[in-house]
Amino acid sequence: MYLIDSNIWLELLLEQEKAEEVRQFLETVETDEISMTEFTLYSIGLITIFREFISDILEESFVERICLSASDFKKLLSVRQKFGLDFDDAYQYVAAKSNGLILVSFDTDFDRTDINRKMPRELSASDSI
Repeated sequence: MYLIDSNIWLELLLEQEKAEEVRQFLETVETDEISMTEFTLYSIGLITIFREFISDILEESFVERICLSASDFKKLLSVRQKFGLDFDDAYQYVAAKSNGLILVSFDTDFDRTDINRKMPRELSASDSI
């Protein structure tokens, strides 16, 4: 299972420099292996047309939404301080750790943590989790 960071979705949706890399990654994994946090969904909603994203990603696939519990939010605060992450990155970190997911992100801030961040090009359907 993979937790896909906001910047991965936005790279594709906004057709940025690494959009093709993201596209190839998403074509190699099964949709039931992909997760996103609610925070990612909200972030994308602020930047893109929310209705289209919901229709394309959530309603027509099996992308699982990850919600943090109250205890996860407590972890988020300590993670922010421990690794010097902003709120969004700490949220993604806790969601990945709490759910045993591989974090897929272009964000190098995660390299300061103990999480094993992957970029889309590093992953394929044949990778074992």
